[in-house]
Amino acid sequence: MSKFIIGIDQSTQGTKAVLVNESGRIVLRKDRPHRQIVNESGWVSHDPEEIYQNTLEIVRELITETGVSEEELFGVGISNQRETTVAFGKDGKPAADAIVWQCSRAKDIVTEMSEKDPSFAAAVEEKTGIPFSPFFPAAKMRWLLKNSPAGEMKDLHFGTIDTYLVYRLTDGRSFATDYTNASRTQLMNIHELSWDRELLDAFGISRASLPEICDSNACFGETTFGGFLKKPLPVLSVMGDSHAALYAQGCHEKGMVKTTYGTGSSIMMNIGAEFKKSACGLATSVAYAADGNVYYGLEGNINYTGAVISWLKDQVKLISSPAEVEPAARAANPEDTTILVPAFTGLSAPHWANDAKATITGMTRTTGKNELCKAALESIAYQITDILFAMEKDTGLAIPELRVDGGPTRNAYLMQFQADLSGACVSVPDMEEFSALGVSYMAGQKAGVLNESVFANCSRTQYQPKMSPEEREKKRALWADAIRRTL
Repeated sequence: MSKFIIGIDQSTQGTKAVLVNESGRIVLRKDRPHRQIVNESGWVSHDPEEIYQNTLEIVRELITETGVSEEELFGVGISNQRETTVAFGKDGKPAADAIVWQCSRAKDIVTEMSEKDPSFAAAVEEKTGIPFSPFFPAAKMRWLLKNSPAGEMKDLHFGTIDTYLVYRLTDGRSFATDYTNASRTQLMNIHELSWDRELLDAFGISRASLPEICDSNACFGETTFGGFLKKPLPVLSVMGDSHAALYAQGCHEKGMVKTTYGTGSSIMMNIGAEFKKSACGLATSVAYAADGNVYYGLEGNINYTGAVISWLKDQVKLISSPAEVEPAARAANPEDTTILVPAFTGLSAPHWANDAKATITGMTRTTGKNELCKAALESIAYQITDILFAMEKDTGLAIPELRVDGGPTRNAYLMQFQADLSGACVSVPDMEEFSALGVSYMAGQKAGVLNESVFANCSRTQYQPKMSPEEREKKRALWADAIRRTL
């Protein structure tokens, strides 16, 4: 009898489900996009009910199309878009649309709380390892509480998407999250690994409204996917998408780094079993937790990486397809000095400027479509390199290799420019869906279906740095000047 694991990756743009075999390979993948709800103020929301129904549909399609029997299924893993915040009732019904991680609508709350107590931001960072920001769930939860009719939010549950999906999939029997997601809420004390009473009181959030925190490979309950299965299937792993990708990439040793290129980007370094606070504007979270052992990660998050390409296509309309960006960048004048800083909703790590606006600098009379496409593409690498430099300063460790994943890694121009700018070898795997694979691998190990050999599954294309040190410093100086103008 064959043995399979179902991996679910609930991401910003849509939901994916994969069926993973005993060799750790994906047999089939199913996808379903969901609406991006953006209002005139630029607030970004998702419909949690739509996401849940999409999850049921793609898992049912996955099982039906592969013909896998229920006896061959051994567990489920769930990875999720982090920080996206949901308020829902005991019946599982959402009280409002989810506030997406990249939405900065809670920035006034952050400003108000910081002005009321000038020491509060430092206290938050000391307790949680994360700079005080509207991009994290604590401020989003307070926004929901303040902007709803009196009493409407009483007795509701708050959580990130993983918590909401686990709750719905288990018919309300499991109200839980894992350490990776909890460590990103800005409500978990990262030293004590529990919800922090002082922070809960400050944000006005009841402990009863928050889920239980578990290891990433705990049993999060059982699901029949809305009655589709006769035999309940255990949910054996939950992780935030970036953490799951780190795990699947095999970054299990201290100092190893991965970057996920998606709508935004997460750059995460495994820093081992001891907590270390960043002095360079990065966040320290739980990288993953398994069987009672906790490993920490130093991380920088960028709001607009792949989303910059979407902006070129949907708003500026310079391209009709993301595939057009690479040939445009290659056709651009290599001497053009145009720099785009895509601070469309402020700047996150390592600058943390909530009110920053996007800027374009360095244009000349000959700057045209190709040069703007080149600047947009290169802005991704510039932002990521800022994070890598901050990691090196914080840890004293050189970064010789950057393991990468995500759709934009298929862009050879971007990967080579990333290697040139950072001075690190960029390793692009021949596999995709590392977030889904991360929770599938962890769930499969928990179920006894998979072993350590799965981490050697992929081969990698390596981009070595080719740019001269002089050219690299020249480009870094242009970027630094553009950042100063933006701030």
